[in-house]
Amino acid sequence: MKKIAVRKKTAINHASCPPCIMMHPSRKSLYQDAMRAALLGLVINLALGIIKSVGGLIANSYALLSDAINSLGDCFASVVVLVALAYAQRPADKDHPYGHARAEAVASSSVALLIIVSALWLGWNVLWRTPVQHEVPPLWTLWIAGGNVIIKEALYRYKVRIGRRIKSSAIIANAWDHRSDALCSLAVLVGLLVVRLGGPRFVAADEIAALVVVIAIVWSGVTLFGKSLYELMDVEADSELRDAVRSAAEQVDGVRAVETLRLRKSGLEYFADIHIEVDATLTVAHGHSIGHRVKDTLLEKFPSMMDVLVHLEPYAPPNAKNHDSHGDRE
Repeated sequence: MKKIAVRKKTAINHASCPPCIMMHPSRKSLYQDAMRAALLGLVINLALGIIKSVGGLIANSYALLSDAINSLGDCFASVVVLVALAYAQRPADKDHPYGHARAEAVASSSVALLIIVSALWLGWNVLWRTPVQHEVPPLWTLWIAGGNVIIKEALYRYKVRIGRRIKSSAIIANAWDHRSDALCSLAVLVGLLVVRLGGPRFVAADEIAALVVVIAIVWSGVTLFGKSLYELMDVEADSELRDAVRSAAEQVDGVRAVETLRLRKSGLEYFADIHIEVDATLTVAHGHSIGHRVKDTLLEKFPSMMDVLVHLEPYAPPNAKNHDSHGDRE
């Protein structure tokens, strides 16, 4: 069975543009949304980190300091994501014919490892400090911790909405990091409140709250690392997108059926390998034209589609196949 591979230079300018030099405006907007969300997280985390660091040092609260270190670590994580998203938009070249989109997933795994290492270092310092006597934190530290809970939860809701819409593992990872930060700050708030109400006898609650923060950060880091590795293993697209792509291809004039469809996720983008069935009596030129229309349609309807490879197969109705096989036996 003969297959004809159809590969065009680009859906925007078929004759003159190499792959991906001209990024589709809709695809470019996916990266702009992701970078805007990462930049917002960077600014907010930097502000919160400075406020909590100053407050923790003045109040001698290790729980507040641990939360501050977590926020400052998130700043670095946001920088890594921003750099990765900028790199992922680079066009395909000789050494990277499939582009650089996987930089986004690589950034996710790097950020996850950073989160784990920083949390373990923080936990060691908490255990070392626990036997040391220290003062009861002042009342205003509760306002810092409480405000951090509200801000982090709001940031989580914003980023998870953006990340799910553009299917960005890095932005979703950042979103869940903010949710874990909100829960950690809630633990800090409870610890400080216990110390305030219980007095010096309950001062160890500050360290206990800090250890809760450490455990939550490690768990978050391990989970994010596993998800990023999963995406680096050429994970197949979700069934909803697959069904939509198949339906769009089947509606192209001249396509009788879709035999095979593979969608490989790479960062914010997807690569499609599709086998379409066309009438067996068509000329090669006519079939080639249908393949081009399939590719154009998919690239236009799905902004996250990076490239489409189309194979042609001859179409034969099931009853015709049965008739042929019966004739062979005779």
